[in-house]
Amino acid sequence: MEQQTSREILLCLSPVEVANLKEGINFFRNKSTGKDYILYKSKSRLRACKNVCKHQGGLFIKDIEDLAGRSVRCTKHNWKLDVSTMKYINPPESFCQDELVVEMDENNGLLLLELNPPNPWDSEPRSPEELDFGEVQITYLTHACMDLKLGDKRMVFDPWLMGPAFARGWWLLHEPPSDWLERLCQADLIYISHLHSDHLSYPTLKKLAGRRPDIPIYVGNTERPVFWNLNQSGVQLTNINVVPFGIWQQVDKNLRFMILMDGVHPEMDTCIIVEYKGHKILNTVDCTRPNGGRLPMKVALMMSDFAGGASGFPMTFSGGKFTEEWKAQFIKTERKKLLNYKAQLVKNLQPRIYCPFAGYFVESHPSDKYIKETNTKNDPNELNNLIKKNSDVITWTPRPGATLDLGRMLKDPTDSKGIIEPPEGTKIYKDSWDFEPYLEILNAAVGDEIFLHSSWIKEYFTWAGFKDYNLVVRMIETDEDFNPFPGGYDYLVDFLDLSFPKERPQREHPYEEIRSRVDVIRHVVKNGLLWDELYIGFQTRLQRDPDIYHHLFWNHFQIKLPLTPPNWRSFLMCCEQNGPGISQVRNIL
Repeated sequence: MEQQTSREILLCLSPVEVANLKEGINFFRNKSTGKDYILYKSKSRLRACKNVCKHQGGLFIKDIEDLAGRSVRCTKHNWKLDVSTMKYINPPESFCQDELVVEMDENNGLLLLELNPPNPWDSEPRSPEELDFGEVQITYLTHACMDLKLGDKRMVFDPWLMGPAFARGWWLLHEPPSDWLERLCQADLIYISHLHSDHLSYPTLKKLAGRRPDIPIYVGNTERPVFWNLNQSGVQLTNINVVPFGIWQQVDKNLRFMILMDGVHPEMDTCIIVEYKGHKILNTVDCTRPNGGRLPMKVALMMSDFAGGASGFPMTFSGGKFTEEWKAQFIKTERKKLLNYKAQLVKNLQPRIYCPFAGYFVESHPSDKYIKETNTKNDPNELNNLIKKNSDVITWTPRPGATLDLGRMLKDPTDSKGIIEPPEGTKIYKDSWDFEPYLEILNAAVGDEIFLHSSWIKEYFTWAGFKDYNLVVRMIETDEDFNPFPGGYDYLVDFLDLSFPKERPQREHPYEEIRSRVDVIRHVVKNGLLWDELYIGFQTRLQRDPDIYHHLFWNHFQIKLPLTPPNWRSFLMCCEQNGPGISQVRNIL
């Protein structure tokens, strides 16, 4: 039978309360549920939404800087929402808030309604069957990589098991089990959640493809394809399957899975529900608001990220408020907010078991010592202790090679064989990393012929396709310590008309200065890679005036660059026809 959209009454206002609505913003709380709402009145028109920030679920309060009385400010990260339009204004030109339905009853009372489409995982529901001991086993390998034994099938999540992520900024904290490659080769299917290199690891997949190029890999049908860069990577994988969101994918009679999109970053982020004999495993991975906040409750096992620190903000920023004291306090506060957010999410969803993962990385290269010392991360045990204070959820802090037997844990959480830890003496944390092969790849771009011609700058930013936006950016190539690279480029880009002036324009304009390590920026430029390699990889240092996050600019360079790299061969041919290469030129400002 086809499921119908449901109408849920969230808030009721009496005729007196409706008559007392003031022009502009009105805050309300449903005392029986504790949920908060915002109503905006403009003469006879009413608009309404949940008082929940789309970013990370923060509460909105009145924005005292808005004299017009149309915007609210999030208490978590200062995101601002114009309630008169339901559009976020900080970050500018970014997201829209989901609106609620406002209905008046026959007595001039008011109802706030939410129209809920049916939950896709409720289609063809299955009742949980009793599991034999050993029938379903989950083994943690490292970071976000889990090896799931599901009956006679094996499924692996997000294999990053060797090499760096984000150029050279992230390295594995945990030592993967010595048999990790065998485990990958024995998998019946692999799920890769999104394109970030701590989940889509080409060094790992290259090793796997040497043994099993036809291994089935499943990804969601995101706007930015997960494997957009496969051909250029040189990795020979021949069985990549792109599946639609919200539809069960049947593996065998007992096993199926469903991929869901993120509500904040639907163009790239996904999460997954795996169901075996009616028992659901929910992996929300890195999603900010997985499936827009609608998730299955009381699953057998839930896993999610927890650590924080997966951003260049604020460690890579300087100037203005960005003192070391401000950064330290901000990071401390943000990590605590994230812990509370995750603990509340787990309390709301009530899984039987919860596992924090996808946060076990370290900035281990010596040149990133400052980031490593500054970018403190949450302790998974602290989160698990917080969860246990507020709920009866069982928690599991995984160690490499540890295995959770789902059948045992569901039957008796105190069973000593429910979680088998790795053998005594097993190496848990990495104490050395093989930097050189990966640094050599980056360094190879520094002397590339492209950069003998200063016209590469116009070629690259024309290819990138971002313009008609009032922002001026100064790009400076640097050494390891973010000092200007000898003979490197230092130039301005005016994105209003995509020009490259010698001096900043006279008109009023926002300004950013981006210092980037020369090996990484040239590698990114040469290969047409996304700027997450720079920003999330801590390979830049930034200043901005005024202190505003330019969502359209960063979103373009982090997610919306063309799918094919610049045609440098054609560029070099044109340079040869136009005369000898110009030595590296710097615009001294």
